[in-house]
Amino acid sequence: MNGSNPVVPLTLVIFGASGDLTSRKLVPSLYRLFVKGRLPASTQIVGVSRTLLSNDEFRSKMAKSVQEFAGREWSSETWSTFAQSLFYAAGDAANEGGLANLRVFLTNRESSTQGGARLYYFSVSPDLYEGILKKLDEAGFLEEAKPENWRRLVVEKPFGKDLASAQSLNRSMSRFLREDQIYRIDHYLAKENVQNLLVFRFANTLFEPLWNHNYIDHVQLTVAESVLVGNRGDYYDHAGVLRDMFQNHLLQVLTVMAMEAPSKYTADLLRNEKVKVLEAITIPTIEQAKKQMAIGQYQGYLKEKGVPNTSRTPTFASIRLDIDNWRWRGVPFYLRSGKAMQTRASEILIQFHCPPHLMFPLPDGAKLQCNRLAVCIQPDEGIHLSFQTKVPDQEKLVLKPADMEFTYGKAFSSLSIPESYERLLLDALLGDASLFMRSDEIERSWEIIDPFIRAYEQQGGILPESYPVGSMGPENSERLLQENGREWIPLYANRNPES
Repeated sequence: MNGSNPVVPLTLVIFGASGDLTSRKLVPSLYRLFVKGRLPASTQIVGVSRTLLSNDEFRSKMAKSVQEFAGREWSSETWSTFAQSLFYAAGDAANEGGLANLRVFLTNRESSTQGGARLYYFSVSPDLYEGILKKLDEAGFLEEAKPENWRRLVVEKPFGKDLASAQSLNRSMSRFLREDQIYRIDHYLAKENVQNLLVFRFANTLFEPLWNHNYIDHVQLTVAESVLVGNRGDYYDHAGVLRDMFQNHLLQVLTVMAMEAPSKYTADLLRNEKVKVLEAITIPTIEQAKKQMAIGQYQGYLKEKGVPNTSRTPTFASIRLDIDNWRWRGVPFYLRSGKAMQTRASEILIQFHCPPHLMFPLPDGAKLQCNRLAVCIQPDEGIHLSFQTKVPDQEKLVLKPADMEFTYGKAFSSLSIPESYERLLLDALLGDASLFMRSDEIERSWEIIDPFIRAYEQQGGILPESYPVGSMGPENSERLLQENGREWIPLYANRNPES
């Protein structure tokens, strides 16, 4: 990488390195960056965890995961080269003496504790953040002796469980690090078609003039998961779908879809515009939130391991949000997500207004399908524009919707879609925070979602409605839209071409 100084060692320290995230996402992504020649030559990766492992044992464990998750880029020869930069330092980082092995490693590999640049990655529970940071600070591992000896921190979600806990986390981290050193990760922002949405809107003149209340009736954002809770029951029952998906993924996608164009593509300007969207969202009271949401629980959830048989935790939710600004006034945004659904898919559906007058006769009972734009984030990344056409050679004029589409699979068939963590890890190493969340984004997101959580958690709150595994959620979600004469549009992942 041309922008890196090979003389300065670059150390990526992963705390919680024996966990699932490291083996499934982090190390495979770092390996792919290495294969593509994007990892600085001076990079060394050291895992820290309480599990006792030697360097060779850690490398062997990671080799099995990378072979499974790195796809067609796996090569035993390439792995042997990459593995030489992979190390392990056992220790309980939040406790006294827990960084002893890491100190030995850094002293040997950097000559001193100040001898290189470092990216710390916290793949641990948020309640351990402050303890680990305190020990890093006491050890002098957070000091930046020179500009090239920078220190950065990447933290995973969940970032808090509500506004108060998020504010507390932000305060505790700010005791040790500046805001520009903290990278709060949300892998949804690094998905290719979420980033492509910015290009689609702001590098083309065709769609942006239509991107407002004059032409758009409403917007639907869906993140559907076909998997059940499985072995995550104990964690999930304390979180629920609103904490797990809405406060982070769905609201982040909404901001990209609804934001204004920044004057330049820089981290601060981009995030400023996203915060403006969040600030414009009307925060409901708890009573209003009850009317603007529908929640569900898939059949069999109460029998999952770690789930109490009296649990009211929703595994599905749909909510309505309103953005009170000039562009979006009067355009409802419907967000939904759930477990055990019909398919795994993430999509944005923009439903345009119907023509003010239709001169073409429709068959009795027929309804015009007005223009729609679907942005498919996963699994088949693409953009689909639906419009009306005339069916040829008919006795009478017959209308039929057709699609104009772009898909990554067809347009870039020779290229593979990178894993989100590839982009995020590289950006964090380069110091580009564009795809990471700022403290004010986090806190405002919790302000928006908190009333919806309290609407079912408080005494006398609404109860989740049961829904079958393999469905698209409970009936009350359909009613949420039907009250305003709308309906959920079938996902492209579920869609029959004739529908």
